[in-house]
Amino acid sequence: MLRRAISNLLSNAMRYTPPGKTITLRIKKADDQIHIIVENPGTPIAPEHLPRLFDRFYRVDPSRQRKGEGSGIGLAIVKSIVIAHQGKVSVTSDTRAPRFILTLPKHLR
Repeated sequence: MLRRAISNLLSNAMRYTPPGKTITLRIKKADDQIHIIVENPGTPIAPEHLPRLFDRFYRVDPSRQRKGEGSGIGLAIVKSIVIAHQGKVSVTSDTRAPRFILTLPKHLR
């Protein structure tokens, strides 16, 4: 299931990253946790959208729904998988890149 969560994050990153730019995937170990970080140099996400990004069917740009781009549940699936593994998800976005972070216990069951 974690493979699915990471795949969803990478698919989103590929969808929103301009051609020629690099998507970064990092895995960091910190004490009793693992951090999986996906960073894509696309359009920054406005702060008012960040708290709802992992809600089912939430879209930053509702016009994308008419274009048939995604179902709006990919990030909600990521969140549910990570929570099922006793982890948490977060997102930050600055002027350079959105950054999605999965934090999981080091010893998964």
